[in-house]
Amino acid sequence: MSESVKNTGLFALVALLIVGTGFVQSWNTALLILNMGLISAIMSLGLNLQWGFAGLFNVGVMGFVALGGLAAVLVSMPPVPEAWAAGGVGVLAGLLLGAAVIVAAGLAYNRMAPGRMRVLVMLVILVGGFFAYRGVFDLGVEAVEDVNPAATGYLGGLGLPVLMAWPVGGLLAAGAAWIIGKAALGLRSDYLAIATLGIAEIILAVLKNEDWLARGVKNVNGLPRPVPYEVDLQNDPGFVDRVTGLGLDPVTASSLSVKLGYAALFAVVLIVILILAQMALNSPWGRMMRAIRDNETAARAMGKDVTRRHLQVFILGSAVCGIAGAMMTTLDGQFIPTSYQPLRFTFLIWVMVIVGGSGNNFGAVLGGFLIWFLWVQVEPMGLWFLQTVTAPLSEGSALKEHFLESAAHMRLLTMGVILLLVLRFSPRGLIPGR
Repeated sequence: MSESVKNTGLFALVALLIVGTGFVQSWNTALLILNMGLISAIMSLGLNLQWGFAGLFNVGVMGFVALGGLAAVLVSMPPVPEAWAAGGVGVLAGLLLGAAVIVAAGLAYNRMAPGRMRVLVMLVILVGGFFAYRGVFDLGVEAVEDVNPAATGYLGGLGLPVLMAWPVGGLLAAGAAWIIGKAALGLRSDYLAIATLGIAEIILAVLKNEDWLARGVKNVNGLPRPVPYEVDLQNDPGFVDRVTGLGLDPVTASSLSVKLGYAALFAVVLIVILILAQMALNSPWGRMMRAIRDNETAARAMGKDVTRRHLQVFILGSAVCGIAGAMMTTLDGQFIPTSYQPLRFTFLIWVMVIVGGSGNNFGAVLGGFLIWFLWVQVEPMGLWFLQTVTAPLSEGSALKEHFLESAAHMRLLTMGVILLLVLRFSPRGLIPGR
């Protein structure tokens, strides 16, 4: 069997699984799996740029995805005039003061001669600046968070179309990646993993505790949508006439239409990013990145700036993850900082890249669809299997109840088994990179 036939067959199998879900369960479920599969494929492409192209061991994916979700709030939600009037100026002044303190400390370090005086001046700037920053910033934050905390309690966003949040999410994640990369990319792979995981947790801690930014754990609901609402479609006589003529229920048809609209938007983004990733992979830059991945010492000996190239690809991969995070928050219609867990937004994305094929963009896309399908469907399939196995046992049996209560753990068990099987029989993934 040729490689192209095998790869086509793998994608056809995943498509058949999703279509089969529509026939066996419901088309709403199938389209939901499709939409999240498209987003997961984009996240996999972002991680594949970092690991597959350059060998960067980034386990802080969830932090960049969360920043993309934050961008959806900051761009699309309307501003809260009362909060801005109460403490908006104080918050902005505090942030500017904090940035000025950092810049002043940097200038003092660079321009003063080494010695005790430089250390003393930096301590005065940092300590004094910290207390000044907190004095201004905290007053503004308290004023903002006191404005109707049950409904708002934050500054809000810019009130722009939500589609603009997707590239902004990429820019926000890219900016964070630049800061992180400057500090951490000189570390060895295992230390880099620890650093990126720790920084991702810091990002989540900020999102959970800074209510003025995005309401913290109180969440932001009702984000604008790039597609019509189901109720608006159901109240549209033209839409009702069309779907009724096709023999469809208007309520079901409106839900399917909305999900198809999301799928079309997500598919366009995935195709654009996939084309750009393929162009990068096959370009001289892509060949250079793979050479650095395979042997950094040889690449340095040939005059390549390895640290700079690592920073480039780290920023690019993080930006792609940020775009995916903004898309996911748009699909959910709400921003929930507590939902960003390492298991879902780091480990699962790594499984997608490893199973699909590290270093191969099409493999990353395949892994995104396949693993997400299994992540969603394994639990109900596991419950059905355990119900079938324990059917001969009497009702009230402790063993039967234990098995049925353990159905939720089938997800983790299945992911582990799949990862072990792929690493054993196809260690380079289902569609390996060349």
